Amino acid sequence: MAEPNTDSDSLPPPPSAADGGGAVTTGGGFGSFFQLNRPKLRVTSEYDSESLGIFNKVSCKLFDNLAKLKLTFRNDDKGGVSEPQVYLTSKLLSLQYDVAESDALIKASFEIIPGLQLRAAHEVKARQGEVAMVADLAGPAYKLELSSALPFIGAPRATLKFPLGEVSFEERAEDEEEQGTALSVNAIVKRQFLDGLCTARYRDDSLNLRYVYKDEQMTFIPSICLPSNEVLCAFKRRFTPTDKLSYSYNFDTNDWSAVYKHTMGKDYKLKAGYDTKVRLGWASLWVGEEDGKAKTAPMKMKVQVMVQVHQDHIKSPALMFHVKKRWDI
Repeated sequence: MAEPNTDSDSLPPPPSAADGGGAVTTGGGFGSFFQLNRPKLRVTSEYDSESLGIFNKVSCKLFDNLAKLKLTFRNDDKGGVSEPQVYLTSKLLSLQYDVAESDALIKASFEIIPGLQLRAAHEVKARQGEVAMVADLAGPAYKLELSSALPFIGAPRATLKFPLGEVSFEERAEDEEEQGTALSVNAIVKRQFLDGLCTARYRDDSLNLRYVYKDEQMTFIPSICLPSNEVLCAFKRRFTPTDKLSYSYNFDTNDWSAVYKHTMGKDYKLKAGYDTKVRLGWASLWVGEEDGKAKTAPMKMKVQVMVQVHQDHIKSPALMFHVKKRWDI
């Protein structure tokens, strides 16, 4: 085998500046700024046997993950396209465009100065929206928010947020007979109590008291609503790492429901339950995490198969299924 000729006389001369030559580079420089790679597409399709339609979502990240573009639409049983929506979201600005209605919802959020944030939303077709200012008080744990509808109607709503909860004040229109306004107060307070979490929520002249106690094997959740005196109680018991029973009872109506759950590894789950309020028993099998995404499911596909049996129609069970599949293109 002949060796390669390395004689300098046989090599071509290097390119000169007059010939438009110079060092050849494969990356960097001004030209590489325009070499944008095609963004990866994520396509997700969901089919629900109840609606007999397919919900589709196509999304991708743009400009080195600075923004996200998403398109959603539905296909009916005849293949027609309906409810097309286009979303463009970034850290400071988001846009939702309804193609069929030619309408848009624009949201913006940014920090004016450290500790002072501005949020705004505007519906183009309805010509209405909301603007809010959020200011830190004595550190980020304490915040004061002033928000108002656009166009301005009355005084803004004031919300004070603190580590234990929040309280808000807002003007509310009275009945047509009184023809005036009144001050509406809504509040929520949470605090640890007896190894559990106690929550008090006051809204529309109604007070809901809820207590949650949870350990490794048991969860106990009693609640009462005043002034209706409606009392509910929920109980969850974990027998083994794979078996769990949930039970809830309404003392006011004597309605109850129970759900048994058995997990088989990370991706498979069997659930069965009965609800006396709707007189319905059911059982379902999940492939993929129930609260997870299709990305983490086997073959990037979540499947739920459910059988429902109504107490008045035991001989006519209903079979339903839900499928969610994701493709990365």
